[in-house]
Amino acid sequence: MSEVAREPLVREIRLTWWREALDEVFTGRPPRRHPVVEALAEAIARRGLAQPALDAMIEARVEAIDTPSLADEAAVHRHIDATAGTLMGLAASVLDATASLAATRPAARAWGLAGLARLRRTGVDRLPETWDEAEVRSRVRTATAEARVAARQLPVAAFPAVAYATLANPYAGGRTPSELEKRLRVTTAVLTGRL
Repeated sequence: MSEVAREPLVREIRLTWWREALDEVFTGRPPRRHPVVEALAEAIARRGLAQPALDAMIEARVEAIDTPSLADEAAVHRHIDATAGTLMGLAASVLDATASLAATRPAARAWGLAGLARLRRTGVDRLPETWDEAEVRSRVRTATAEARVAARQLPVAAFPAVAYATLANPYAGGRTPSELEKRLRVTTAVLTGRL
């Protein structure tokens, strides 16, 4: 959200719009005429996605407006678990209802940390002050290694939900892969079942 809108008021308006859109869907009203809302409404209806998980993602983004800097590792993990972690967990459960949230968490943490590192390079620093670039890269490498092990516990059908975590190390290292490299990395991860 910080990458799309930098002004706190604009970010809050966008998040309020999404909160209202979700409330409409969960109360049975027709979804707003927005392709993402319509697709999400269909996924909610077909897969029984829970409103609290989606609300938690929005709330974590609202908290990011009020508390732009994450104080320590625990705060970073809470934020990532509520954002990327919830998203990966929901995606995995849509792909296979038996998928475990614990199996997606390390991939989400690798991806979330890489995202926060990228955000830092744009001038929006949410990471703890004591974490320099080398520290962040090291944490992403560790989370990616943990994700490789945890992803083995995912059903094959759910693996694509975490596959894009294969891009975490290049992004954390300050390199944006080309579109071709992104597609190759993600496709290879999905085909092999390895990050």
